Amino acid sequence: MTKIISWNLLRLTGATVADVVGLARRERPDLLLMQETTAAMAELPQHLGGFFARVPLPGRIHGLAVWSPSSYARPRIVHLPAGALVDRVCQIIDLPAFSVANVHLSHGQMLNRRQLRHIAAHMPYRAAVLGDYNLVGPALLPGFRDVGPREPTHVCADMVPLRLDRCYARGMVCSQSYAMDRAGSDHRPIMVRLEAAAAVDRLAA
Repeated sequence: MTKIISWNLLRLTGATVADVVGLARRERPDLLLMQETTAAMAELPQHLGGFFARVPLPGRIHGLAVWSPSSYARPRIVHLPAGALVDRVCQIIDLPAFSVANVHLSHGQMLNRRQLRHIAAHMPYRAAVLGDYNLVGPALLPGFRDVGPREPTHVCADMVPLRLDRCYARGMVCSQSYAMDRAGSDHRPIMVRLEAAAAVDRLAA
């Protein structure tokens, strides 16, 4: 079972290195995926050890990052269909049993769904896509199930609660998911425990 946490840090004015270190020490995730991550987060291995990789969004001070207590191959970077204002990329982390995509999708509701389909085409059958979807309503991603927490993770303009942070999975079993309390950022971290479906089938046989 793999414990994964995803958190949009709110770039310069949100969660600090100390906030992220505290979360990692409390929750002990196997993977910590981060969005709106600045260069300051490169300090994480000094406090936590482990493996860290970051990729900025083209032309931006923030981007995507992953931390893990274990060492993995460097994430694959996939360039996504571009929006009018911001070019987007995703990180794909290839674990032994399945792959995980770390995403921060565009705001356009047709574009972000097209970006999801593009990501899915670059992943193996057993896969999970986590992060800030900037999505309202279902993802309409064929073959994937919405397995993340169902409560709101962000409050738009301090008034409208939205479930922007999602986890969609294919060929996977999710045994637990929930949204954590807000701490520093305007997004709540989300946590999922995932396992490849074939492993569960073998245990039941």
